[in-house]
Amino acid sequence: MGENQTIVTEFILLALCLGPRIQVLLFGLFSLFYVLTLLRNGVILGLTSLDCRLHTPMSFFLSHLAIADMAYTCSTVPQMLLNLLSSAKPISFAGCITQTFLFVSFTHTKCLLLGVMSYDRCVAICHPLQYSVIVSWRVGISLVGTSWACGSLLALVHAGLVLRLPFCGPHEINHFCEILSVLKLACADTGLNQLVLFVACMFFLVRPLCLLLGSYTHILATILRIQSAEGYRKALSTCSSHLFVVMLFFGSAIVMSMAPKSRHPEEQQKSLSLFHSFFNPMLNLLIYSLRNAEVKGALRRVLFKESHFL
Repeated sequence: MGENQTIVTEFILLALCLGPRIQVLLFGLFSLFYVLTLLRNGVILGLTSLDCRLHTPMSFFLSHLAIADMAYTCSTVPQMLLNLLSSAKPISFAGCITQTFLFVSFTHTKCLLLGVMSYDRCVAICHPLQYSVIVSWRVGISLVGTSWACGSLLALVHAGLVLRLPFCGPHEINHFCEILSVLKLACADTGLNQLVLFVACMFFLVRPLCLLLGSYTHILATILRIQSAEGYRKALSTCSSHLFVVMLFFGSAIVMSMAPKSRHPEEQQKSLSLFHSFFNPMLNLLIYSLRNAEVKGALRRVLFKESHFL
């Protein structure tokens, strides 16, 4: 490292290059989406704890997906909202590393939870008589605990590898401290970081995706063998909401990584990050609440009970 280089103690988070009026408008709109996301996830958590009919493994998995969505949103969105009110916002080095840790942890935990939920739906449709034995509460708690532990452990490894790197400028990051954006600013070899990131993507992204594809292939084959129209409809509705969420999550991730580069790649990446951070968590629970008959029934029962007491 040259003598004229200085150690970076903070980063500058760059906002969208828009007019001040548009940025204020977006701040209000995205703040509304942020509040709605937290409220909707909070409603799901409240329903699963209040309604005894939702005390099932699938609702247990759904509640942890809601927690992961809320945690992911709270770790990235507030900083994005602040960025809309100013052209550039500083964040300390420790704060940036913390945001990177949280982003990696919740993202990979969510990937694993989606894989666990696909396994749950596969057992429910393909082996309904053995469901309570195969997906017992002990198994469900173990799967969820493993998902959170693996996501946190991987994030800790990434954070530790980033901390060993020197950062001597430039120190400008697009929007928030996503790990690839942070690695681009290191003034040392990041080969080990890239290797660990690749292995993690294979294990936490490709492997759950293969599990999802295998589960839904098995589910499709089972559904096609169902003779009853009512049974066919019930089996399809059982897994459709989860399938939509999976397509939304992995589809947006693929678009972010494989979208054709525009003449302003930084602005394009910011826009895609906004969509992934704001709309993905909000749409996830919107899909589940609209298509899950048990959730809608629990909401009606809770509202009816409240109105009855009033």
